[in-house]
Amino acid sequence: MERKRAMAKTVAIMLGDGFEPVEAIGPADVLRRGGVGVDLVSVMGRVEVTAAQEVSVRADKLVSDVDLATYDMVVMPGGSVGVENLEACPALADELRRRMAADGLVGSICAGPTILAKLGLLDGREAVCYPGCEEAFPAGVYQAGSDLVVDGNLITAAGPGTALVFGIALLNALEGDKVALAVGRDMLVLR
Repeated sequence: MERKRAMAKTVAIMLGDGFEPVEAIGPADVLRRGGVGVDLVSVMGRVEVTAAQEVSVRADKLVSDVDLATYDMVVMPGGSVGVENLEACPALADELRRRMAADGLVGSICAGPTILAKLGLLDGREAVCYPGCEEAFPAGVYQAGSDLVVDGNLITAAGPGTALVFGIALLNALEGDKVALAVGRDMLVLR
């Protein structure tokens, strides 16, 4: 008798012009190595997205063509202009409100967590962001000196240099320690 294979977990990594490329592509790479389905989702109304440092990326889907609630996790990279573009997306804001209220998985790195702060979704939480972006955080939320913070369903990281460790933490939340450790070791991120 054949066993049905479980459906792969899925992640939407949100892209807006000006996003930090390593903060989107690094975690996407880690997640895909761990067997997670990843869609790069553009909020720009087109699949061609121009990241910071003039890196061109072709998104897999447009936000208008997906239901973000169907993903196991939503991830927001940083980049100040990219974050402004993500903030201007009502579908993303609605999904973040729904997801945080329902303890759904959310990942955000660099300036990305400021979106959650501006939506009033960080009260009583612990998070990290790119140093200097924490002004929008409620008192006590910012974890100074931390590169990565996992607070229940919320995973945040400090910036570009933490992108792979962030990806490993996202993978761990979806697939567990064994898969995350194996991928981290294979990529020489973990020893």
